Amino acid sequence: MTFPPTEPVTILTGDTRELIKTIPDNVIQCVVTSPPYWGVRDYGHGHQIGAEPKIEDYIKDLVAVFREVRRILKPDGTFWLNIGNTYTSGGRTWRQEDSKNRGRAMSYRPDTPEGLKPKDLIGVAWMLAFACQQDGWYLRNDIIWAKPNNQPESVKDRVTVCHEYIFLMTKSEKYYFDHEAIKEPTVDGKTRKARRTVWNINTEPYPEAHFAVFPRGLVRPCIQAGSREGDYVFDPFLGSGTVAEVALQLHRKAIGIEAKPDYVELAKKRVARVQTLLPV
Repeated sequence: MTFPPTEPVTILTGDTRELIKTIPDNVIQCVVTSPPYWGVRDYGHGHQIGAEPKIEDYIKDLVAVFREVRRILKPDGTFWLNIGNTYTSGGRTWRQEDSKNRGRAMSYRPDTPEGLKPKDLIGVAWMLAFACQQDGWYLRNDIIWAKPNNQPESVKDRVTVCHEYIFLMTKSEKYYFDHEAIKEPTVDGKTRKARRTVWNINTEPYPEAHFAVFPRGLVRPCIQAGSREGDYVFDPFLGSGTVAEVALQLHRKAIGIEAKPDYVELAKKRVARVQTLLPV
């Protein structure tokens, strides 16, 4: 791609594994993303990340993408990775939708990974974080995204899962981080305290969006801490466009890659609505 782009938001349609290679070295200040989770959703397009038969291949695919992320990131840039843990399928080869979660339906289910048992918690979030660390990233924080409005689960032999992770990773030992921008109010409301590692943020539905919408409240502190006004923010798995939308609202520029054309159109609509509200 031509850099810098002429528009404040650039959305590329296609496989992020290929398109990310067109972005020059050391140009992105902040990356915020939530990649497809392994064996959890069927996004309905060929060669999709998350549908690998083996967990090792899923980790390998994402590490390769994030190696390119490290290449395009500025030396003082930050990488915010949202990922959740999953369970083994227990030998089931498909999953039907339900009335509370129509995106739950899947035409495939991966086999139980070697060394694990049916119903095991896989720990894929930490597997990915450690693999990225071994590949050269500095692993700086594990942030718990706690969901106060979490969807109930039907299981009766374990507690309901109501959290995911955000891993803060960096390219260099020293990097840009605006801790003042994300301070939280104290109980009395008169002072502000440093943000802690547990973020209570509601999930956020979005009309027309697919089933894995990134809440704006989760994205905002990542961009505020990791970039300045005018910087480039990047999402290699743009989905419905939340990262681009929030970046614009915070007066940053955005680049995103998304494989599904209908998601790209949704992201473009979201960005266009924000642009009409911004001062000229």
